[in-house]
Amino acid sequence: MTIACIYVFILNGNPANRFTNAFRSMIKLSGINALFKIRTPCLTVSGLSCKMKNWPFKSIHYLINKLLKRVGTGAKLCSILLITLSSTISDNAYCEWSGNIATESRYFIDEGLFAGQDDDLTVSISLQPEFRHQWKNGDTGFTFVPFLRVDGTDDERSHADIREFYFLQVMNDFEFRIGINKVFWGVLEFHHLVDIINQTDAVENIDGEEKLGQPMLHLGVSKAHGLFEVFLLPYFRERTFAGENGRLRPRLVVDTDSARYQSSDEEYHFDYALRWSHYYGNYDIGLSWFDGTTRQPELLISEDNMSLIPFYNQIEQAGLDLQFTGEQWIWKVESIRRHTIYDSIWAAGAGFEYTFIGVNESDADVGVLMEYHYDQRNADEAVFQNDLFVGTRLVFNDVQSTEILAGLGLDLDDQSRSARIEAGRRLGDNIKLNFEFQFFSQIDDENLLFDLRNDSYLQLELVWYF
Repeated sequence: MTIACIYVFILNGNPANRFTNAFRSMIKLSGINALFKIRTPCLTVSGLSCKMKNWPFKSIHYLINKLLKRVGTGAKLCSILLITLSSTISDNAYCEWSGNIATESRYFIDEGLFAGQDDDLTVSISLQPEFRHQWKNGDTGFTFVPFLRVDGTDDERSHADIREFYFLQVMNDFEFRIGINKVFWGVLEFHHLVDIINQTDAVENIDGEEKLGQPMLHLGVSKAHGLFEVFLLPYFRERTFAGENGRLRPRLVVDTDSARYQSSDEEYHFDYALRWSHYYGNYDIGLSWFDGTTRQPELLISEDNMSLIPFYNQIEQAGLDLQFTGEQWIWKVESIRRHTIYDSIWAAGAGFEYTFIGVNESDADVGVLMEYHYDQRNADEAVFQNDLFVGTRLVFNDVQSTEILAGLGLDLDDQSRSARIEAGRRLGDNIKLNFEFQFFSQIDDENLLFDLRNDSYLQLELVWYF
């Protein structure tokens, strides 16, 4: 028999019996015989790692505890449970350690506007190891991807997170995942409306692409008429914000320790999401539904007017994403309808990308992009409420995998402008150099980006992959 180990994470709080029962049911459906010894009633995350020859359980246990302490959520690893799997690991089992270490230098062109923003040059180091193990011909697997960043200027940007930590079981048309994972929805390039499962790790980058790991139970059923997915989300992750010494922040520092919630369950509110996706010829379509705590907080001024307090309300959101892919044309649409106890809003984005293949008889491809974004909310409530984006993507198709993406954004109401360039190139087999340029220009004082008007920057990142 194969011995494995489940790490169960416990957070202080009220019982989450529904999640515990769902966890038990999921394990039972996955064909695993388990003995549960949950020491506190609020189970929020679980994961599985297989015990192989000389596998250092104590070292892994220590590492995860250290990472959780850096996350600062009050989480702790409270128990290790032994289980037996119904089959042995075969010779074709797959096991791999990989990851990357990166150094990042970010230079801000202008001086900071607010107290504490004294450094124009910031330097940080990040580490993201990855452990992936699959057996039973890939039908069973475990993934563990922690993340750590140490920033020399902003204490809030120095943080750790578990991006992925889940057990996977595939049975015929069914697919189960339990633990921590990242899920992406959407087709647009400049702003993702329907992407709502994971919380944004805002201290990583202003583009909103980096996400925190989300505890979840994920069930997928693939049939001839589409992929049906259910997401049970027992614990909410609060958004990260820059600290007093950090750039790319509002005038007042966001006090993340004083976050408020509409729900009395606070971060333990049980969210859920549903999604159906399918393709018809050249068309890919997705329909989604989310009910739970919003990922985008409202920032309220504190009673002493010295800080901003994040407020997370409850929302219901229906989403649509649609893409047509031709030989050289790609047409994209995203749309949402969001309801709260205060109001209901509609937002949408649409655009295209046309690719010129083999420009001037070379190996390079040049893409031209354009997107328009609309939101019913006002400019002081939403960034992309009436905005046009144009850009270009240059793919050299060389051995160094050189790529450049450049875009310009224009607010059609107040003429605020922003520009962004991203470029990457491999240096040998294991090293990659990334370049980033973010520019703000003529930002209107009623625009949500007004506090960032002096935060244009250049960034270089050197990544070593192992």
